[in-house]
Amino acid sequence: MMEKSKVSEQSVNEAVRKAKTDYGVSETLAPSDLNSLLDILSQSVRDYSQQPAVTSLGNTLSYEELDRLSTAFAAYLQQQTSLKQGDRLAIQMPSIAQYLVVAYGVFKAGLVAVNINPLYTEDELDYQFNHADVKAVVVFDKFLPVVEAVREKTPIEYVFVTSPFDLHSPVKRTLMTMLLKLLGKSVPYGQAIPLRTALETDAQNFTPATLSSDDMALLQYTGGTTGVSKPAIISHGNMVSVTRQGTEMLQLASAQLGKERIISPLPLYHIYAFALSVTTGVLLGAHTLLIPNPRDINGFVKLLRKWPGSIFSGLNTLFVALVEHKDFSKVDFSSLKITLSGGSALAEATGGYWKDITGCEICNAYGLTEASPVVSFSPPGAQKPGSVGIAVANTELRIADAEGQPLAVDEHGEIWVRGPQVMQGYLDFPEETAKTVTEDGWLKTGDVGSVDSDGFLFIHDRQKDLIIVSGFNVYPNEIESVVSHHPDITYCAVIGVPDDRSGEAVKLFLVSANPNLTEDDVRAFCSEKLARYKWPTYIEFRDELPLSNVGKVLRRELRDS
Repeated sequence: MMEKSKVSEQSVNEAVRKAKTDYGVSETLAPSDLNSLLDILSQSVRDYSQQPAVTSLGNTLSYEELDRLSTAFAAYLQQQTSLKQGDRLAIQMPSIAQYLVVAYGVFKAGLVAVNINPLYTEDELDYQFNHADVKAVVVFDKFLPVVEAVREKTPIEYVFVTSPFDLHSPVKRTLMTMLLKLLGKSVPYGQAIPLRTALETDAQNFTPATLSSDDMALLQYTGGTTGVSKPAIISHGNMVSVTRQGTEMLQLASAQLGKERIISPLPLYHIYAFALSVTTGVLLGAHTLLIPNPRDINGFVKLLRKWPGSIFSGLNTLFVALVEHKDFSKVDFSSLKITLSGGSALAEATGGYWKDITGCEICNAYGLTEASPVVSFSPPGAQKPGSVGIAVANTELRIADAEGQPLAVDEHGEIWVRGPQVMQGYLDFPEETAKTVTEDGWLKTGDVGSVDSDGFLFIHDRQKDLIIVSGFNVYPNEIESVVSHHPDITYCAVIGVPDDRSGEAVKLFLVSANPNLTEDDVRAFCSEKLARYKWPTYIEFRDELPLSNVGKVLRRELRDS
């Protein structure tokens, strides 16, 4: 049996190596002097100082300006607060240029960034702020009231607040501030510290923190393989590795250092967008166009007509909305080299429509937060229907059976991943870490897949209970925990159902003793405690739910019903 397993593992390994050789992916990346994300920024500032780094809300920062502003923020943290190296600072804002400024300022001060969804409710913020022991937060002004509502129940000592126009010229900033006040849309800051104050700090005596590849860079919350929200510990070494892997991936699509424009419509608090736009884009010396509100498709298309890109990232929901827009075909796609899809399954029809209009095929990618997040990608010009591509550099794949033994090519089993991008573990969840990452470094993804003889990876089933809504992980346990607190609900269960736009939608089954309880009542209850993408799209009242012998709801029967 063991001899058979050894041969099986070799056959998968050989297929993976063959694919890398065939498509020019490095088996092992060359040694590098890059040890932390600060090294990446420093290198790009040296090489692309005056070139545009990021554009959002009509304002552009050069690499030199990104470096200067992030240093000023780090100097404030170092000189004007009691924060020390290793403390956690949460970033809670949409995709705007301040995100990069704050992130690199956090790293320069030796702090750890905690990416937070700005749409989180008080309950969600309360949990994450406390669990991650967050000492400071930078929040977009629109979401300040929610932070202030929970602040006294958390370890937070410093709240910084930023407005949409903080990085614009003084004249425009002043005019827009006055206009918002006149329109009654300004947000009172109260005791919060304006980010502008920190960005005006004299950084002459600032000394950047000394960081190693083992130092923690991010705490990225995820449901992992069990659905309990917990933070993956992502080190600087993890992020440098995935950044270098991603850069090679883009270069295979003819991307050139210092010459690309990345269109980035996905939220930067999501690890997929963070790794592409905040780190890989910087190493590439690219100009990143951030789209703070991709749901405004009219505005999005107008920006694309003004700022055509060479690298486009998205997911199925967004691609569908764009190809259906009447003016999307008027965008200049002559410079578009690669379109990346990740976060949710890509419909084959969507990919066809996209290529018909743009002339560029969509390259599928696969990853998860615990892999920082990239595992595989589809090389340009080498798409296989249903495949998520081949393993990136420095990455091994194993298809494992129920006992963890390796299977042969074309056999179905759990996908295991090993590489320098695999997380350090879950903060304060040692048992879950042990279940998820083996002693010899294999990450158990919980996804069922196979590798074919050409080395291409296929996903056949996900973690059975995970729901992916427009690229966001939604875990039934979390929603059920919230809904079960409703006084009129006796039992409840959540599953995912197919949805043409979002990939999947949340469906809630419930049993209630109150015949007058309505769907609107339940939705109103959920809206107070859950981020919008977690709200149930469908609600079904039942007299009873299918239960196992020990009283556990049988979601499989609900899915099959």
